[in-house]
Amino acid sequence: MLSAPPLQQTSDCFKDRNHHISFDNVSFAYNNNVVLHNINLEIKEGSLTALIGESGSGKSTLAKLLVHFYDVHSGSIKIGNQDLRQMSIETLNNQIAYVSQEQFLFNTTLMENIRMGRLDASDEEVYQAASKAQCDEFLSRLELGIHTLAGDGGKQLSGGERQRISLARAILKDAPIIVLDEATAFMDPENEEKMNAAIAEVIKDKTVIVIAHHLHSIINAHQICVLKNGYLNAVGTHQELIDTCLEYQKLWTMANNSANWRVSHNQGGN
Repeated sequence: MLSAPPLQQTSDCFKDRNHHISFDNVSFAYNNNVVLHNINLEIKEGSLTALIGESGSGKSTLAKLLVHFYDVHSGSIKIGNQDLRQMSIETLNNQIAYVSQEQFLFNTTLMENIRMGRLDASDEEVYQAASKAQCDEFLSRLELGIHTLAGDGGKQLSGGERQRISLARAILKDAPIIVLDEATAFMDPENEEKMNAAIAEVIKDKTVIVIAHHLHSIINAHQICVLKNGYLNAVGTHQELIDTCLEYQKLWTMANNSANWRVSHNQGGN
């Protein structure tokens, strides 16, 4: 079990607030094992922020705290200068769309799985969201198309197809804040290319937090946050971190070596 206090439900009003995000001296622990230490971070409304670091660095935990899957042990997280703990679950849910590498689909039609992003959406709006999420190609191969049952946990679809259905749900939701938690981490190159095209659609004019698996995909982020052993090691643009941050230089070298290996491996197989 998590060593964390229960989440509170409160009543609130978020009308006319901005979507600037502040992490103020945030710490968090699993079973008394501290995994985030005194994180201070500002994320401007409408910006793209990437969280990077080796496995266990705390980047996914930081994102889950923003979505309020868990509560902070100390410090605070604010959206529009309002503490998450003072928001109702409904209000917070309306502000954030969360897409992770493991998305659960319900055993209902793909249309209804997408519609969970916004229950009052019309069929046409669901179709449009599916198209923007690059679902048309695989839906056309299914006998019942978007009316196909997903199966328990979405077992009728491949991992990449489940991801695109989940992204269609996020597109339909149209929340002002998007959290992408290593959404393409385990995809093959073809599915990753399609997913990236879909992600480009969903993040337009949003405040976006990306937990990056491939560093080359986030070099144009407004800011890149380097986490190491639960500490925020550095924050800056790609070039600033290349110039000043040893941890980022190491991660960038590893990313380049991995990319070069894939190219060499693929050429060797031809």
